Amino acid sequence: MDPRSSRGIAPALLCGLSFFLGFPGLVWVQISVPHQSSPHTEPHPCHTCRGLVDSFNKGLERTIRDNFGGGNTAWEEAKLSKYKDSETRLVEVLEGVCSKSDFECHRLLELSEELVESWWFHKQQEAPDLFQWLCADSLKLCCPSGTFGPSCLPCPGGAERPCGGYGRCEGEGTRGGSGHCDCQAGYGGEACGQCGLGYFEAERNASHLVCSACFGPCARCSGPEESHCLQCKKGWALHHLKCVDIDECGTERASCGADQFCVNTEGSYECRDCAKACLGCMGAGPGRCKKCSPGYQQVGSKCLDVDECETAVCPGENQQCENTEGSYRCVCADGYKQMEGVCVKEQIPESAGFFSEMTEDELVVLQQMFFGVIICALATLAAKGDLVFTAIFIGAVAAMTGYWLSERSDRVLEGFIKGR
Repeated sequence: MDPRSSRGIAPALLCGLSFFLGFPGLVWVQISVPHQSSPHTEPHPCHTCRGLVDSFNKGLERTIRDNFGGGNTAWEEAKLSKYKDSETRLVEVLEGVCSKSDFECHRLLELSEELVESWWFHKQQEAPDLFQWLCADSLKLCCPSGTFGPSCLPCPGGAERPCGGYGRCEGEGTRGGSGHCDCQAGYGGEACGQCGLGYFEAERNASHLVCSACFGPCARCSGPEESHCLQCKKGWALHHLKCVDIDECGTERASCGADQFCVNTEGSYECRDCAKACLGCMGAGPGRCKKCSPGYQQVGSKCLDVDECETAVCPGENQQCENTEGSYRCVCADGYKQMEGVCVKEQIPESAGFFSEMTEDELVVLQQMFFGVIICALATLAAKGDLVFTAIFIGAVAAMTGYWLSERSDRVLEGFIKGR
C-alpha cells in the first residue's frame, strides 16, 4: 500500500469515530432494526362489541360522579335531569370508550356510532340493555349465553347448561364457532355427559356427574381397584379383570433393527444398540452376541478384541503398530513425526537464549544501557579518590569511545563534513 494513502486513512477514521461519538442517537437510528411485533389472533367481533359496551357503561358512571356531588342538591337535581340524557354527556362518554391502541374498538365504534346515538336518544327506555340491543339485535355479532353460530343455536346439552357444565362450547355467545364441546379432563361424549377413557362414574344423579380415574393401565373400569378393569390400554392384556403387561420382546410385536436388542417396558418396549463386538445380539454386552464383528474373536462366551499388532506389520519406515478396538493403525515411532505421509525424525530445537527473541537494534540499546550503568558505578568510585577505580573508569570510557567511533566513524565524518 502507498504510505501516502495510509496517512490519509487515519484522519478519516478518526473523523468517523468522532462523528459516531458525537451523534450517538443519529447513528442508532440508522443501524437499529425495527421491532417486529409477534403475530396475534384478532378478537371475535362479539368480544370487541362487549368490551365497547362495558367501557361505555363505565363512562356513564364516571360522568355522573365527575359532574355532580357538590352539595347543592336542588340545583344538582334540576341540572341532572337535563345532563343525564344530553348530547354533551354522550360525547364525553364516547371520547373515552376506546383506548388509543385498540384499533378494533375504534373501527367498530366508527361503524356503529349512529346506532349508539339512536339508542341514546330514542331506545333507552324500551331497550335498557345496550349490549343486547347493539351487539346481538342490531349488529348481530353476538348470541345469548349457551348458544352459538349465525342462528344462535343451543350448545350441546342445552342453552341452560351447555356441555353439561363440564366443558366449553366452541363459539358460545358469538355468531361463529362449531358448537363442539371441549370437555374437561375425565369427561367425554357429545355433551360431556359421560366419563372419558380411563375414568369411571364415581357418582351420578339428574344434574351431577363425578368421574374418577381408573387404575393405571385400565382404559375402562367399574371402579378404582386393579381388579375393576374392563378394558386395557395399549400394551396391556386383560386377564381376570386385571391388566397384565404384554412382553412385546417375546412376541412378533417388537420390531428392532439387526444390530439392536429388545427390552420390555411397562406397556411398551425399547430397542437398544448391540455392543460393538457383536453382529446381532440377544442382549447387552459382548457376552450376548450372536456373531462376532470383524476384528473380534470368540473367547469362551464373549467376543473379545483381536490384537492385530501381534501379526500385522506396518509397511512404512519408522512406523509401529497400535492396536484399537476391532482394528489397528500404523503410527510413527517415538522420536518421529509424520510429514507428507512419511515418518521423519523430529528435530530437537536448540534451547533458546534469554535474548533470542530480541531484535538487533534492541540488543544494541541494551548493551549501551549495560555499559552506561558500569561506567556510572566506576565514576562514583573514582570520585571517592580511589586510583585503581579511577584508572579502570578512564579505560572503560576510552574503550566505549573507541567502539562507538569505530562503528559510526563513517557517519560521524560525513556529518562533520556536511556541517550537521
